Amino acid sequence: MKSRKPTHPGELLLEDVLKPLSITITEAAQKLDISRKTLSELVHGKARLTTEMAIRIGKATDAAPESWITMQTKLDLWNAFQHEPKNIKIFIKKNSRHKYQSSL
Repeated sequence: MKSRKPTHPGELLLEDVLKPLSITITEAAQKLDISRKTLSELVHGKARLTTEMAIRIGKATDAAPESWITMQTKLDLWNAFQHEPKNIKIFIKKNSRHKYQSSL
């Protein structure tokens, strides 16, 4: 996993979309039909980007919702790897031709 923490999609929305277009959080929230508090939490990295929000932002920015969700997924995975369990046993038996064969 990458050592650099991925950018939160809300931060990207704020820095690369809203600020350059001089759109306030209040104005953007109105255009997205969500509360100002909801958008503020997202752009300040205090809330995750949901699939519903990805669709809203995708429509408002003319960008694929999948690209917004991918950013959130990368961030989620990075965060999860920071607390990765260490004692996981592999499912594949040595000398086995079948993947995911249980050793039980």
